[in-house]
Amino acid sequence: PQAPSPRNDIRDCSAEPPYLPPTATNTTARLAALRSLIRTQGAHAYIVPSTDAHMSEYISERDARLGWLSGFTGSAGTAVVTQDKAALWTDSRYWTQAERELDCNWELQRTTSIESIGTWILEAVPAGGNVTFDPFLFSIGTWNSYSRTLHGSGRTLLPLETNLVDQAWGDQRPLPSSSEIYSLPAEFTGSSWQEKVAGIRQRMEQHSRRPTAVLLSGLEETAWLFNLRGDDIPYNPVFYSYTLLTNTTISLFLDESRLSAAARGSLLSGCPGPLCVELQDYGQVSAHLRRYTQDNVTVWLGTEYTTYGLYGIIPQEKLLEENYSPVMTAKAVKNSHEQEMLRAAHVRDAVAVIQYLLWLEKTVPQGQVDEFSGAQHIDALRWAQENSRGPSFQSISASG
Repeated sequence: PQAPSPRNDIRDCSAEPPYLPPTATNTTARLAALRSLIRTQGAHAYIVPSTDAHMSEYISERDARLGWLSGFTGSAGTAVVTQDKAALWTDSRYWTQAERELDCNWELQRTTSIESIGTWILEAVPAGGNVTFDPFLFSIGTWNSYSRTLHGSGRTLLPLETNLVDQAWGDQRPLPSSSEIYSLPAEFTGSSWQEKVAGIRQRMEQHSRRPTAVLLSGLEETAWLFNLRGDDIPYNPVFYSYTLLTNTTISLFLDESRLSAAARGSLLSGCPGPLCVELQDYGQVSAHLRRYTQDNVTVWLGTEYTTYGLYGIIPQEKLLEENYSPVMTAKAVKNSHEQEMLRAAHVRDAVAVIQYLLWLEKTVPQGQVDEFSGAQHIDALRWAQENSRGPSFQSISASG
């Protein structure tokens, strides 16, 4: 049916029958599958964030649960699904996009505040109802905000070990990355991973609380600490991993079959001993942490990117919480070699941009370039530069 509104690239759910643009996704079957699982859990609502288990800014296709469930492909949003309602919260960057991608099963909420989500839940979920979520997709701060918002309302926040969207998605869910995890050559790092580990252990000894371990959840933390790189997430040189570093041991949780021979050799070069990296399966981090925290220990972590799921495993009296772990703060201070590398990379990038501007001056007057072909061209110029591994995000190309 033709849209009654002058814009036919966005949905019109008030029309009879409703109008959906070709960019909208039919989510009826997906929502039905999720609702069936919510009922099985005896719950009334399920919260679906847009994050992954490491609070990454960008996520892999496998972690795009919100996108699969709703059809909305923006980088930031939260969905809540009950038995008869589904709502999506996102910020003003994405309102038009959401109207193009959502079907009429969804309400669009033009805000991102947890207070607003909480108010909606209080109206949609009866008193005594359970609101469920995956604790490994919630930051500690997000959990605290929901907890405060629903406190005393008679609604219970209930963490679930299994992710209901993953169950509904089933075998259609993309597989984990199988690409190689490789060592960054020494010419780029300025210090070996052994030197970095020694530096972090020194910070542990100097801290007044004398923590016995540091837990690393941010993907860039582990990548930086061991001078390793991967490409599990588009535009990001990281791989799925956790690290538990103690005074005498190093446990690295990842898919070890993906390590290059050189990377594996480097990690195992100090075995046995305090610089021997014990390789463990990525999925074992919770069980390992549970065992470790049974003893007389103190675990130091950064609350900004540790999930509520991992945080909840550690008894409160054994926690040392700071916004950022010592690895994140050490990583933020670049040594002289890294600074030199940064400047050289910026020079190479500037050359690509100057080449692009010159190309635009010649091509635009001929009417031969549009925003898309322009973005493709600058990407190609950057790729041609020495040591390029691609852009750090998709080129944002606009004119006029």
